[in-house]
Amino acid sequence: MNHWYDKYMTIYGKPFSEVPQNVIDGTRERLAKLQSEEPLASIVVIGYNEETHLQACLWALSEIQCKYPVEIIGVDNDSTDRTAEIYKQSGIPYYTEHEHSCGYARRCGLQHARGKYYFDVDSDTLYPPHYHEVMLNHLLQPGVSCASATWSYFPDERHSKLSLRLFELSRDAFLWVQHFKRPELSVRGLVFAYNADYGRQEPYRVDIIRGEDGSMALNLKKYGKIVFVRDKRCRAITGYGTIGQQSLWQSFVHHVRIQLKGIGRIFRSTDHYTDAADNLVKNK
Repeated sequence: MNHWYDKYMTIYGKPFSEVPQNVIDGTRERLAKLQSEEPLASIVVIGYNEETHLQACLWALSEIQCKYPVEIIGVDNDSTDRTAEIYKQSGIPYYTEHEHSCGYARRCGLQHARGKYYFDVDSDTLYPPHYHEVMLNHLLQPGVSCASATWSYFPDERHSKLSLRLFELSRDAFLWVQHFKRPELSVRGLVFAYNADYGRQEPYRVDIIRGEDGSMALNLKKYGKIVFVRDKRCRAITGYGTIGQQSLWQSFVHHVRIQLKGIGRIFRSTDHYTDAADNLVKNK
């Protein structure tokens, strides 16, 4: 069976030196045609030492099909590999953020974004062709401040299709139940988009190690609804960075144990969370 992402996987995980020149040239030409002078949405690609993934991500973005005008910009989080060179070769505007963290990188992107809507894009993730259009269809509805979609992992020799399917089905079911009262907890940065005007009034948190996107979503609740998009056209695909060295089973058991502690919380709304001590950035 062929998948929409198969051709991008031919270079995913490879050093930039092994990427065919025709792929680089074609990506640059298509990205140039997508750039609008009056974008409705800004697609912001952040990357830190993502040489082996960024070109595949940009290749996929260069082939999006969206009826709305967009711009695509990049943020290099002061990488030490060839990440900045890939941005340069792609022809898209990109900016360097010297403070290291997703919060700083996303904040930098928001500062330079011209669109009314802001799309988080992670360099190790591939987005299907209609992802942005479908997300914008939801964001343009009255009373909506932001939207979050679902995602899958690449099948590989360490993870069977069946185990991935079961893992993702159980995870998505939990996120769906959780989103009714705690939608901000179902937000993941790799598949998150929001009204940039609202976002600029709620600065990204840079004092926490993880959760800057969920924190942004929590703050955006005051402006409108958080939509959880369960549409296969919006299902991005990514690597195993969020799982780390754990197996799918280990990750599943770990998350079940965490979520079962005080499970009743997902049935009660809140506008405030207490930061865990181990998630706070220590002062330098």
